[in-house]
Amino acid sequence: MKMRRVLVIVGLLLAAALVVGFFLRRDGNAAASQYRTETVEAGDVTRTVTATGTLSAVTTVQVGSQVSGIIARLSADFNSPVKKGQVLAELDRTPFEAQVAQRRADVTQAEVQMRNAEVNYRRQERLLAEQLVPQSDFDTAKANFDATKAQVDQAKAALLQADANLRYTTIESPIDGVVVDRQYDVGQTVAASFQAPTLFTIAQDLTKMQMQADVDQSDIGQVSVGQTGHFTVDAYPDERFEGKISQIRLNATVNQNVITYPVIVEVANPERKLRPKMTADVSIDVAKVEGALRVPNAALRFRPPDAPAPRPQSGGGEGAAAAGARGGGGGGRRSPGAMSRQVDQATGGTPAPKRGQTVYVIAASGKLEPREIRTGISDGRYTAVVDGSLAAGDRVVVGLATLRSAEGAAPPTGAAPGGPRGPRGF
Repeated sequence: MKMRRVLVIVGLLLAAALVVGFFLRRDGNAAASQYRTETVEAGDVTRTVTATGTLSAVTTVQVGSQVSGIIARLSADFNSPVKKGQVLAELDRTPFEAQVAQRRADVTQAEVQMRNAEVNYRRQERLLAEQLVPQSDFDTAKANFDATKAQVDQAKAALLQADANLRYTTIESPIDGVVVDRQYDVGQTVAASFQAPTLFTIAQDLTKMQMQADVDQSDIGQVSVGQTGHFTVDAYPDERFEGKISQIRLNATVNQNVITYPVIVEVANPERKLRPKMTADVSIDVAKVEGALRVPNAALRFRPPDAPAPRPQSGGGEGAAAAGARGGGGGGRRSPGAMSRQVDQATGGTPAPKRGQTVYVIAASGKLEPREIRTGISDGRYTAVVDGSLAAGDRVVVGLATLRSAEGAAPPTGAAPGGPRGPRGF
């Protein structure tokens, strides 16, 4: 009887323990199910500067005309491959040939006048030696002879100019390349009175292209020669192209109070998919950390509803991702790279001080647990962790697990009401 009583008491205690454990576990799971989480893992973090640019051939030559005239013949058209010295067009030669003939006649006439003046000069020279004429007659004869010699030189120079104008009626290609533009047709008049009009535009080699990207002044300090730029064009939205920065030019432009600097990116184009004047959206890799422990930027922004508001912090760490960012490009907005002045040591720059952040993880009990970390660079979606009590495999909270509304709207990102939004990835 006594043993049975002991067994009953033990059974009741075990049942009570199971009930308590069940309710505790249910409460913990209920608390954990209130939040959306992501697992912390290692990976590469690359900070980028975004901009827009325009593609062009590395060497583009505008072929014009030195003289005015009517186009008599065209030997090249759009997309025509041409060689150096190849005839592209010819102007009507008739008026220029007539001008050459006129100038030759002027030379002949000037030479006749010079010979006549020379004969008179020699005669006056002999008579002066015999003192048969006054000195003034001799001086006049000598001056006339010198003037006619100058007229001969002048006529010959005019003949050379006429010959050159006749040669200019034949327009040749100065380089090997492809005709990308033609401005005139046969029968049109080319007027070269004030400036040489452009007849053809020739791209030297379309297998090598360059892109001029306009980088905002707030980002230009992070850009350097040799960095990699990735870009897309509207013609191939699913394909990503790559190039290297070859030049950062100093001739800044101002458009609606936005100052940008041209950055030249050299691009290989062996398949000739890229074409001149295409618009590109480019991102330049300005800092990179490989194999870093990284957390989602949403985790840096998350605060529990009952948590006190974070104190404002100064400093330039990449943890500023939690403070939000303005979009990249023109119009006064900044790219994700403009949020922070930090440059990682992997890029050869000087790192800025890291700033502390607080993230929340789901503990084994199912409750929130704050973790203090120090952050590095951000790529707009993830931020590198440089120090702290966070480990790979931890589940960090990125938002509240709210239900979708009746209209089918997506759940919020988990930022506290009125909290700032984080940077957008490129």
